Amino acid sequence: MIYITSDLHLGHDRDFIYSPRGFSNIKEHDETIIKNWNEIVKNEDIVYILGDIMLNDNKKGLAYLKSLKGKKKFIRGNHDNDERWELIRQVGEIIGYATIIEYNGDHFYLSHYPTITTPKDVIKSHSLYCLYGHTHSKEKFYDDNPNIYNISVDANDLKPISIEDIKKNIENKKKSIKK
Repeated sequence: MIYITSDLHLGHDRDFIYSPRGFSNIKEHDETIIKNWNEIVKNEDIVYILGDIMLNDNKKGLAYLKSLKGKKKFIRGNHDNDERWELIRQVGEIIGYATIIEYNGDHFYLSHYPTITTPKDVIKSHSLYCLYGHTHSKEKFYDDNPNIYNISVDANDLKPISIEDIKKNIENKKKSIKK
């Protein structure tokens, strides 16, 4: 199975990160992110993490990353500095700033940032779907565009989301727009 997520912000001890997610401190936040992840992801699963992985205590952040199940592939976000990037390399594959993957005939542009890859009014089966994080929005679709899907933990119950669920949500959104 393939999962995708972003904006874990492990160790980011700032109220504006953990409070909107329903936590009173960063320890509670990080433990929940790890628990949620490991309840659904299996060791053989692939997980794309689209940036803003960890902040502050890099040693603790690295230990947290090592405790997460799955084969991890990383896209760089705005908080992922060079020092953290070198540590992250120890636990998974570094991809860079963006990539395109194909899954069952659909193409997905993976980036930390929302990007218009297909205009909002183009609702066809062969769109290039942008999967992104960064905004900390709870909305699944950027600007109500079915081709730009928010995979961040903020929009997905603090969990990675499977590519199958992403595809279902996009198809449902396209059907609702056609009506």
